[in-house]
Formats: sequence, structure tokens, C-alpha cells
Amino acid sequence: MLRVRARHILVPSEAEGRELKELLARGEAFEALARAYSSCPSGASGGELGEFGRGDMVPEFEEAVVSAAVGEVLGPVQTCFGYHLIEVLERR
Repeated sequence: MLRVRARHILVPSEAEGRELKELLARGEAFEALARAYSSCPSGASGGELGEFGRGDMVPEFEEAVVSAAVGEVLGPVQTCFGYHLIEVLERR
């Protein structure tokens, strides 16, 4: 059974997601940006989602974490909740 550990930043617009992704590319800390900008309660813990498996997340999010390389920041990925920047921390 596939298990993934990931973190994310949830924002309301694709434009904001792109801006934050650029800040990450410039070396800003994922955790700090999640705390400052994420509308998800997980933002308080740096965007950490813990471990989850297939069927635990909406399909667009699940597809992204299954296909991403560990350590890669994906996004913005649109779901019914908004736009996510996602980093896969571990997959097993």
C-alpha cells in the first residue's frame, strides 16, 4: 500500500501560488511561507499533512503526489479547495 508524507501551501488563486513558488525558488523557507500564506489549518505546522494513502486526498492532489519526485515542489495544483503548492517529503 502506497504511503506518502507531504506538506502544502493552500492559496485562493493561481497567481498567488505562482508568486509563492517563485519565492521558494529564491530560497524562502516552505514552512515560513505556509505559516504566513496558507489558508489550510496545516499552515500553522508549516503545511505538514502527515502520512496518507490512496483515497485520502481529492483526486487532483493525489495524482500530483503520486507522480512527483520526492523533494520537488509542484504546483500550483488546482482542487476544489483552491491552489496548492505541494512538496512530497517521503513516499513508500
